[in-house]
Amino acid sequence: MRKQPGIETNLPILATRATEVVTVLSVSPLSEDHSSLKAIVRHSSWQLFEAHNLGSSLVILQEHDVAVVLCEKDLMPGTYIDLLESIRGMPNPPSLIVASRLADERLWAEALNLGAWDVLAEPFDRREVLRSVKSGWQHWHNQGLLRTDRTLAATGT
Repeated sequence: MRKQPGIETNLPILATRATEVVTVLSVSPLSEDHSSLKAIVRHSSWQLFEAHNLGSSLVILQEHDVAVVLCEKDLMPGTYIDLLESIRGMPNPPSLIVASRLADERLWAEALNLGAWDVLAEPFDRREVLRSVKSGWQHWHNQGLLRTDRTLAATGT
């Protein structure tokens, strides 16, 4: 739902180069959510991980450098808020996109105020998923560069 003017045309090609892989974690108890995302990204160089609950998503996030998490609002047990709180302490936390069949302005305001990157309605619209994940990846990538620059400045190198 987050709209950024010109996002599709202004994004650098970095995310599509062979050396830059967009890593996405799909977190949902619903198999159809994972299937839908697989169909959307199947012709890309994106790497898609799947988790069906909060616990398995945290294991994947510890083992892989994930740029974007696309998370169902309700995880059973837990919600996207639990995942959002868990990733806050990561050195380079992924951008979290909340997905819901009941995506409305209230959820959008709540999620963004809590620190989520975006909210997407389900069933997924291919263009919206691509736009949101690309902008989430760009944000994650830029934050990583800023952290690197701050580290280098602090160490004087």
